[in-house]
Amino acid sequence: MDTVEELFPSFDEKGKELVRAAYSIAGKALEQQTRGNGKPFIEHPVRVAKIAADEIGLPAECIAAVFLHEATRFHPETDIPAGGVFGKDVLTMVDGLNKISTIKPKDTRLEAENYKKLIVSYSKDPRVTVLKLADRLEVMRSLDMFPKLSRERKILETLMLYIPLAHQLGLYNMKSEMEDTYFRYAEPEQYRAITNKLKATEKDRQALMTQFIEPLKHKLSVAGIQYKLKIRTKTAYSIWRKMQKQKVPFEGVFDVFAIRFIIDCDADRETEHALCWKVFSYVTEEYEPDTKRLRDWISNPKPNGYESLHITVRNSDNVYLEVQIRTKRMDDVAESGLASHWSYKGIKHEATLDKWLASVRYALEHPHSGGQYYEDDVPEPPSKEIFVFTPSGELRKLPAGATVLDFAFDIHSNLGIRCSGGKVNGKAVPIKETLKTGDIVEIMSTRNQKPSQDWLNFVVTSKARTKIRQKLSEAEFQKAAEGKELLGRRLKNWKMELDDETLAALMKKLQYKNVNAFYAAVGDNTVDIGSLKDMIQAVTGIRTGEPVTSSPDADGQTEGKTAGTKASQGSQNPERQMWDGRGISSDDILVLNAKNVKHLDYKMAKCCNPVYGDDVFGFVSIKDGIKIHRMSCPNAARLIEMYPYRIQKVKWSDTPATSSFQTTLRIIAALEPSVINEVIDVINTFKASIRSFNVNENAKNSTYDISVKLSIPSNLELDKVLSQLRALRNVVKVNRS
Repeated sequence: MDTVEELFPSFDEKGKELVRAAYSIAGKALEQQTRGNGKPFIEHPVRVAKIAADEIGLPAECIAAVFLHEATRFHPETDIPAGGVFGKDVLTMVDGLNKISTIKPKDTRLEAENYKKLIVSYSKDPRVTVLKLADRLEVMRSLDMFPKLSRERKILETLMLYIPLAHQLGLYNMKSEMEDTYFRYAEPEQYRAITNKLKATEKDRQALMTQFIEPLKHKLSVAGIQYKLKIRTKTAYSIWRKMQKQKVPFEGVFDVFAIRFIIDCDADRETEHALCWKVFSYVTEEYEPDTKRLRDWISNPKPNGYESLHITVRNSDNVYLEVQIRTKRMDDVAESGLASHWSYKGIKHEATLDKWLASVRYALEHPHSGGQYYEDDVPEPPSKEIFVFTPSGELRKLPAGATVLDFAFDIHSNLGIRCSGGKVNGKAVPIKETLKTGDIVEIMSTRNQKPSQDWLNFVVTSKARTKIRQKLSEAEFQKAAEGKELLGRRLKNWKMELDDETLAALMKKLQYKNVNAFYAAVGDNTVDIGSLKDMIQAVTGIRTGEPVTSSPDADGQTEGKTAGTKASQGSQNPERQMWDGRGISSDDILVLNAKNVKHLDYKMAKCCNPVYGDDVFGFVSIKDGIKIHRMSCPNAARLIEMYPYRIQKVKWSDTPATSSFQTTLRIIAALEPSVINEVIDVINTFKASIRSFNVNENAKNSTYDISVKLSIPSNLELDKVLSQLRALRNVVKVNRS
C-alpha cells in the first residue's frame, strides 16, 4: 500500500495524485535531513498534513502545499514543474508559507500584534494562516525534542502569536490544546496542580450531571425532544487564567464545567429557537435560575455567529451549575471553528482584518468548493501598514507609503536627522525611497547631514514630521541667536538702541512675522546688517553721532571679559556688593569652567545635580563658595525670594572642563521582568554610565520604583535618555531628581 493512500484515504484519486506528486518532491529534497530526535525530517510535514486533513478538514491542494513548502524552504533550488499538476492556488500557498517561515521574532512579547499582522499580510490565500497554525500545533506536540532555549522561544511565540490567531479563526480545539501545552511547559507546577484537581473531581462532575438530568428526563421524553448531554470542562490554562484574574483558588472558579444540551432537530431556525427555549423552561422550572447570568445568544447571536442559551442554576445541594442549550447545527458551528470569538474576547478589532478573516472562515466552510481565493471578490490582507526589518531582524511597523527616512526616524531621532540614504535588501537607495512589506533596511548616515524643508514633502510618519520641524526650528533659533548677537555688537558701535517699538517697525518694513525669523535673517545675511542702521535712523529720527544713553547691563563687552573680573567699574548700588569683598556684582556674568579663573570656588548643588547645558544660577553660600543650582531646583524659589543678594548670574562655557556630571533619575515602571533590562539597554545606548541602580518592588501598585544615578556629559545627552525611557511601553513615569 503506498504512503499517500495510507495517510489520506478520504481524498479522491485526483487529490491523491496531487499529494503524491508533492510528497515525492519533498521526500527527495528532505532525504538527508533529520529532526532533533534523530528521525527523518519528513515526519514533520507528514504530521502537519495529517492535522490539516483530519483535524481541520482542508483539501488536497493544502496538503500538497505543506509538502512543497518544506521542500523549498530548506532547498530553494528544488524544481517544481510550472503549469503542471500544481495549480496557482497551491503555488500561492507555498509562497506565503515560505515567507512566513522567514519571520524571526526578537521579542515576541512586545511585538506580538505586529508579527501577527505580518503573518496575515503574507497570506494572500487565507488558508496559509490555517496551515501555519497546523504547523505550530505539530511543533507544540513535539516540544520535548527541542533544546531548552529553543523550546522557551517557541512556547512564548505560541502564546503571543498563534493562540490568538487560532482564536480569531474559531479553531477552538487547536487553541485549547496549544494553550494547555504552553501552560504545561511554562508553569509546570501550576499545570500539575490544576490537572490533578480536575482528575480528582471528574467523578463528582459526572455524578452531578447524572443527578441534574434525572428529574428532566420524563419531561423531555414526553415533549419528544431528542438530545445529547455533554460535559464541557474548562482547560487547565483557562482555569488558571481565571484564578489569576479573580484572585481565587481552584474551588473559587464556579464555571470549571458546564452541562450542555445538544438538541437533534432540523436546521430550521424557527424550530431550533422554539426547542431551545422549551428546554430552557424545563430547566428553570426544576432548578432556581440566576437571571443575572442569563446569556441569550439565540435571539441575538454574537457578531461572530455564535448561537447558544446560557443560564446558571442552583440545585438542592446549593451547588451552582452552568447550563448551555443549543442545537446540533449550532454546536457544529461553534466546535468546528466556523464561528470566531475574537470580537468579544478583547482582541483588537479592525474592519479590514475582520473582512479578511471572514474569507478564511469561508475557506474553512467550503474546503472542496474549488474557489479561487486570490480573485478580486476576496479581500486582500490589510494594506494600511507595512512591516520591514532591521539588518539584525528586528521588526518595525510603518504606515503604507513610508520611506527610508521614515524608517530612520522610527529607529531613532538622531539617526533620522543624520540619514543620508539607505540600503534596501542590499541595494543602495535614496532617503525618499518607498518601502514595502518584507524589506530589510539598513540606514546610511553622515555627521554633517542636516534636515531640509524638502524632507517634509515625502515623509509620512508623524514622528518624522515632528522631529524634522523641530530640528528646522532649532536651526532657526540658532541663527536667530547669532543674528541677535551680531546686531547687538553693531548697535553698540553705532551708539544706538533697538527698543520694541523700533524692532516692530523694522519687522513690518522687512515683512517678517516674528522676531526669530527677523534675527535669523540677520544671522544668515539674508538681511544686510549695514542697511539696518539707516532703517533704524529713519524709524527713530536719530542721526549718527547723537548721544544715546545705554545701561551697563547692555554693555556687550562683558561677554569678552574673563570670568570673575569686573564688567563695570562699579555698581550703582553699593549695598548689593557681594558679602565676601571680591567686588563681583550680582549683575556680572560668571562663566563656569572658563580658562584662567583662579580663587573662585563653586560646586554643583546636590539637591538638583545640574548637568552641563541646564538653565542654572549661582548661590553664594557661607562655607562652600558658590553653589550652582538648576532653575528648576525645588529650592530655587525659596533661595531667590529670601536671599536675592546672594544670587549670582552664571552661564556655561562653550565646552565643559569635565565630561562627567552626576544626576539621578527616578523611574516608575510596570511590574514586568523585562523592564529592568530595557531601561539599562536604553541608558547604554547613549553617552551615559550607570553609577548606581536600585530597584524596589511596589506590590500594592504592581510597579517597580527604580532609582538610577548616572554620569553624563550634558543635558542634551540626558534629554535623549529621558526621551527614550519615556517611550518604553512598560515605563509609567520618569523624573529627574
